[in-house]
Amino acid sequence: MAPMSVLTRDEAQTRAKLLDVHRYQIELDLTRGDEIFDSRTVIRFTTRADGDTFVELKPAELRSVTLDGNVLDPDTLSLDDNRLPLKDLTAGEHELRIDTTMRYSRTGEGMHRFTDPTDGETYVYTQLFMDDVQRVFAAFDQPDLKAVFELTVTAPDGWTVLANGITERQDDGSWRAAATPLISTYLVAVAAGPWHSVRTEHRGLPFGIHCRRSLAPHLDTDADEILDITRACFDRYHEKFEEPYPFDSYDQAFVPEFNAGAMENPGLVTFRDEFVYRSAVTDTERQTRAMVIAHEMAHMWFGDLVTLRWWDDIWLNESFAEYMGYQTLTEVSLGGSGGTPPREWGTDTWTDFGIVRKAWGYDADQRPSTHPVAPDPEAVPDTASAMLNFDGISYAKGASALRQLVAWLGEKDFLTGINTHFARHKFANATLADFIESLAAATERDVHAWADSWLRTTGVDTLTASVTAQPGEWTLALDRAGSRPHRVTVGVYDRDLNDSRALLLRERYETDVPQQPAPEPRTGPRPALVVPNDLDLTYAKIRLDEVSSETALRGISDVPDALTRAVLWNTLRDMVRDGDLAPAAYLETARAHLPEESDLAVVQGVLTFAAAQVADRYLPAHERPAALATLTSLCRDLIRRTEDGDHPGLRLIAVRHLIDVAAQPDTISAWFSEGTVPGGPELDPELRWRILGRLAVLGAIDDAVIDTELVQDPSATGQEGAARCRAALPDPVAKRAAWDSMFTTDDLSNYLFIATAQGFWQPEQTDLVRQYVDLYWNDAVAVAARRGPAIADAVGRWAFPAYAITPETLQAGEQCLTESTPTPALRRKLTDQLDDLARALRVRES
Repeated sequence: MAPMSVLTRDEAQTRAKLLDVHRYQIELDLTRGDEIFDSRTVIRFTTRADGDTFVELKPAELRSVTLDGNVLDPDTLSLDDNRLPLKDLTAGEHELRIDTTMRYSRTGEGMHRFTDPTDGETYVYTQLFMDDVQRVFAAFDQPDLKAVFELTVTAPDGWTVLANGITERQDDGSWRAAATPLISTYLVAVAAGPWHSVRTEHRGLPFGIHCRRSLAPHLDTDADEILDITRACFDRYHEKFEEPYPFDSYDQAFVPEFNAGAMENPGLVTFRDEFVYRSAVTDTERQTRAMVIAHEMAHMWFGDLVTLRWWDDIWLNESFAEYMGYQTLTEVSLGGSGGTPPREWGTDTWTDFGIVRKAWGYDADQRPSTHPVAPDPEAVPDTASAMLNFDGISYAKGASALRQLVAWLGEKDFLTGINTHFARHKFANATLADFIESLAAATERDVHAWADSWLRTTGVDTLTASVTAQPGEWTLALDRAGSRPHRVTVGVYDRDLNDSRALLLRERYETDVPQQPAPEPRTGPRPALVVPNDLDLTYAKIRLDEVSSETALRGISDVPDALTRAVLWNTLRDMVRDGDLAPAAYLETARAHLPEESDLAVVQGVLTFAAAQVADRYLPAHERPAALATLTSLCRDLIRRTEDGDHPGLRLIAVRHLIDVAAQPDTISAWFSEGTVPGGPELDPELRWRILGRLAVLGAIDDAVIDTELVQDPSATGQEGAARCRAALPDPVAKRAAWDSMFTTDDLSNYLFIATAQGFWQPEQTDLVRQYVDLYWNDAVAVAARRGPAIADAVGRWAFPAYAITPETLQAGEQCLTESTPTPALRRKLTDQLDDLARALRVRES
């Protein structure tokens, strides 16, 4: 695949000054077979002056072009860099007609086509984000050239077509979607196939959820829950926002092999269909799905109604949706049948954010690739560089900054500013400056200074606590390494006089950092534990005072609130990464206290870091077996604790992690043979493939076992499980086959590529795969160039030799960056991976 050209910011600005784009009429014919579809586009636009411009398209065949009634010979037209030049335009109205054949994608970009191995049914859907519109229809593809879109789709018999507006089947068998309001090109969406649909109505609007037919029983099981979340969030956003929902319907399609978690297409949100659970999941995983639903709905206002002008302001989309998703889920209580809430979804939402999402942000913000939440426009000169900013900074750090803003500004003024912003810019585009002006109109505080400190800077501040005590009083001083002002809540804890293992909250109070004037003494004895940022309202690394640090290490499970425990576990995590706490000490703390933990997000987060980072990367190879033994013992304790059946989510987490860290096959092989863990749970498809994956790593199964399981589970997930297992086999022939499938044949879809990469590198197989570390650099650069950004991201994230923690790997990677020409997406991933590798080497040496 030849790489597409990138649109520069300067080109976009020039084109926006010349053009007003009014309307697109798009006709798609999806009946042309497995490889291609037809795309016919009519664009009506006005030029404000005489001049030249271009339209983007990437056709398999350009059949005809007509401009203002004049037929242009396709053979004489240049399509350099996937651009069709439009020359000598005169000021006034124009009509452009383009008839093309387009190619389906297998990488989740453009128009992705998927055939379900379970039943042979085929589905297609669009993912047009950033610059993939040109793979589906011709367009002036930039976010500030909004237009009305009218779509007609011809699909095979038995298919249903979904789009941004309500769709209706016509007498000729085609499907026509209602015209959209003014939206950006990247937000146009189509999803077509023999969908299984559950439809309802809310507040006079059609609501629907859709999935592949083979997943129908699983969607039906959770349909009430998903729709309850949807309705509750919809109602809550209407309480927050004065501007009503701006589109004519709300469909949510769970689609196969989706690259992102979800995409906020107006009226047709697409989700990865792993959110249709076919195996057991924890309440925290259900909460994650609920948060994604809330996040994408927030985008209907942040991003769809008011859209960024250029991609430097992507945080105006993602940070707001991230913050609103978590906050709104905290606020809503879902009503079940008869008005009885089946579950309080928001009780620990911010705990999950703190333990999972903030760690993502902290890690990204400490790498060389860090950038401000709101980078300078010059730092985002084109779409390729913009795509690199979809990371933990634009999502988690930005959301953390907004949470801090609300703590500082107050929610009333914050929402007033947001509603002013919507009123000023609805169905149009806006910048950071526009947003700050809207906030400034709602408050006397210096929002401009806040934005400069929080949105225009990089890195993570560190707040270091020191406590001095005198008889009857004590004083907390917070030293800041960094530049941002912080409003934090300090938690003060004492040992329970009647139970030395319990910690009791004495008080919480707020303070500003820097502390001006100097902090006043507080009455009472020195506390056992003082936690800055106790409610996790700011974004900063925390270092405890010496007494509090000792209390945390010896008694973190004694802290009463899950959110506070999440703050403390993050502190220990940061200390390990910075070389301030030995990795073995983190494992010892987990071993001692995690069996007492009740919050599922905390258990999952700690176990994941302990296994994937501490055991697999931060400890020297010769210490890894002991670390796995410690984690195995910890998981067994959790399993014993849950034998009463009262904590199924905790038991499921423990079972999963015991499988992942098993150093010997006997126990998990017996589980597989018996089809159950003693005392439960019975093995569902996810657990069966997880066990087979680990047994493959340990050399305890062969291809025949994998093939037999695939007969039992021929689903798409089963195909991925089999690919992962085959790549994990400790066999030279299997390794060569896996490598060739990733880097030579180019036949793997995006999901099968990822599954193969996940299986390939294993710490237990260092000697077996050593030769591939040297092969990786050239092969990765080549396949990323051939197959485009989605595969480049997978190559850098999943196929990187993460367990080759050696100076030689670091040197080879740095040489690749210096002497080769990796695509921007791959370069970013390699830069991050090599920085993580260097950190792991430093931790091992500390």
